[in-house]
Amino acid sequence: MRALRPLVVGLSLLLAPLAAQAQDFPNKPIRLIVPFPPGGPNDIIARVVGQRMSEIFKQQLVIDNRGGQGGVLGTDMVAKAAADGYTIGIVSASSLVISPTMDKVGYDVDKDFAPVTLVTTVPEMLVVASNVPAKNMAELVALAKAQPGKLNFASAGIGGLPHLAGELFKLTAKIDIVHVPYRGAAPAINDLLGQQVQMTFLDLPVILPQIKAGLLRPIALGAPERAATAPDVPTTAEVGMPDLLIENWYGMIAPAGTPEKIVATLNRVANEAMNDPAVKQKLAEQGLTVAGDTPEAFRKFIDAETKKWAGVIKDAGVPIEK
Repeated sequence: MRALRPLVVGLSLLLAPLAAQAQDFPNKPIRLIVPFPPGGPNDIIARVVGQRMSEIFKQQLVIDNRGGQGGVLGTDMVAKAAADGYTIGIVSASSLVISPTMDKVGYDVDKDFAPVTLVTTVPEMLVVASNVPAKNMAELVALAKAQPGKLNFASAGIGGLPHLAGELFKLTAKIDIVHVPYRGAAPAINDLLGQQVQMTFLDLPVILPQIKAGLLRPIALGAPERAATAPDVPTTAEVGMPDLLIENWYGMIAPAGTPEKIVATLNRVANEAMNDPAVKQKLAEQGLTVAGDTPEAFRKFIDAETKKWAGVIKDAGVPIEK
């Protein structure tokens, strides 16, 4: 027992600073990494939720936009940051689920992150160009089956959620439509407006202005319920495709090894911020639905999403670079 005393004392001395650090967290500004440029949904979510968290903490949250590689660059920065709670990130399905399944990335989702909470979900909307004669899902599927390989769908890039949404649509409806990838949502929408492509799946907030202006025709929403911002558009379940459930999502993560007490504090404050009526209203105006859960529930959600989209990638024969 005497021989063990120095070891016990040593461990106590090592752990004491961590315990004290967790006790007074946060005592300096927190860096909130957004792995996309300013102006997109991820950035909007981070600024709205981050501002309220800053008020609750009475400590500044500094937004750090680190775009690149479809969100992978910024997500990798979170993985490699100090595990002290002072660097966190709000990331999407693209960098946390899809890219690690399809490509070589510099982080291991299971080992390198401490999930904090699911923040928001946003449904993908299937829309068609104004010159496409189909007015609803049944007519669109019939049109595609009558012309196999003739119709195409745009996406914001290979391997992104809009791309996989189109692949899932092909599998679900048993149709043959051609994928046309673009470098982002904006050029995809431009060619859709110019009638160079026939359809696309994109985040609802991204294409809502064109829908409201009557420039694009909505077909279905890949969500369990209709959206308040587009109440006349049926869900995929309503049009007979309940398995075509496609929602993008954004969640908060910290580096692996962040003390549990700090993760719990981040979770509590993030959920308090998300449930603020003003925050909910601001996000709802963007077509975003507040989520919020526990770190354990978010981990299970990530695992389920990884399994789902890995299955779609395999069944659709999407090339992977691993």
